Amino acid sequence: MNKNSLKSSSNFLSNIPQFVVLIAIATLTVFPLLWLISTAFKSPTENIFQSVPQLLPAQPTFENFIKVWRNSRFDLYLWNSFLVSSITVILNLLFCSLAAFPLARLDFKGRDPIFWAIVGTTMIPFQITMIPLYILAVNLNLKNTYAGLIFPYVISAFGIFLLRQAFQSVPKEMEEAARMDGCSSVGIWWHVMLPAASPALITLAIFTFVAMWGDFLWPLVIVDKVELYTLPRGIASLASAFSEDWRLIAAGSAISMLPVFIVFIFLQRYIIPTEANIGVKG
Repeated sequence: MNKNSLKSSSNFLSNIPQFVVLIAIATLTVFPLLWLISTAFKSPTENIFQSVPQLLPAQPTFENFIKVWRNSRFDLYLWNSFLVSSITVILNLLFCSLAAFPLARLDFKGRDPIFWAIVGTTMIPFQITMIPLYILAVNLNLKNTYAGLIFPYVISAFGIFLLRQAFQSVPKEMEEAARMDGCSSVGIWWHVMLPAASPALITLAIFTFVAMWGDFLWPLVIVDKVELYTLPRGIASLASAFSEDWRLIAAGSAISMLPVFIVFIFLQRYIIPTEANIGVKG
């Protein structure tokens, strides 16, 4: 056995405690998801509250999914969540990029204090601002409307911070060349900054979509019409509709996760660095 092999073996043995800790954390993280999916496929005759959980259903069935889809307005919940999440993503990208551009590329008095004040708002929990937002929404007649579901999220401090950092990384030569060609500030924002910061825009779009898709608190407050329920709000209503049959609730939850998995599958290269998107060639 050569020295390189001995060194590799020694490194592997020294890393075993780290591997054990990581496997334990991964197991604790993934187990609730596996148990949810397992429960969704279990038949009514199986006990889902055993002292030792049984991950593999004894008699797998799609009956729970069919019953949830037929006996509730799940298609409406899906549509509402998709509509609200998609519009929120578009508006968030638009307004966050418009706010981030002058904070990154224009020189004006008070620019840095304004930026840090915006970033400081990220430390304020949503529960604190929820009541003023609710009063404002009611005064604007936005209760029980799609606009009411969307308006608190059309811009975010995190989005402004992320895009400002991305705009600052764009070479000044590109901006100067655009100005020499007669581009206005709006033209530079549209033709130079947005294409150059496309990875940051896609990242913000993913975060915003996932956050809106799983948002429960604000729809619970602002909407009380079934026709406007989003998926989290609709799934919560399943507990009463099906007398807390956890198999059906698990089936509904599993269906609601599919769009998030689809978004992750198609856009994972922007989340997890790969050889293709970091320029590494074999």
